[in-house]
Amino acid sequence: MTRFDATTPKARQELYGDAITAHRTRGSGFVTFEADPDVFESTSDAESEFQSDRDTKSERDPDASTAPDLDPALGIPWLQFSDGTINIDCTDDELDRLKGLLDEFPVFKIDDLTRSEDAAGINVRVSAKADPNRIAQFIDAVFQTVYHLPSDGRVWVVDL
Repeated sequence: MTRFDATTPKARQELYGDAITAHRTRGSGFVTFEADPDVFESTSDAESEFQSDRDTKSERDPDASTAPDLDPALGIPWLQFSDGTINIDCTDDELDRLKGLLDEFPVFKIDDLTRSEDAAGINVRVSAKADPNRIAQFIDAVFQTVYHLPSDGRVWVVDL
């Protein structure tokens, strides 16, 4: 594998597929994908500007509804893939969006939800018994739908 980040939906899906293939070929424990923190900082700045201008606007900014409300305890959105399972940490709202997304990907199912008293958020394990390309489509959909990653947002392979 020669590249470790991508910024468009097509390039990100190729990155996910290549990383999953490399993970399987190497026999590594898992592969981890993480959103670039700068994407969320710039989105949060845009949301702050929207909030300060809100009183002067008569219509709601359509992009503000999709701005992420990142839980500082959970940090930057990430997910891991290993042995046909995608591991995700999320908030209750993100879990609701994930459940809605699963309607579009019927081959993927929630296998386990863990709510630990000493950890923030919910750990979700989703069965991903599909080919790397379909898994890649799902992973990108999770980043965009669940975590509100912008379409030009950068995602990194941070562990392989």
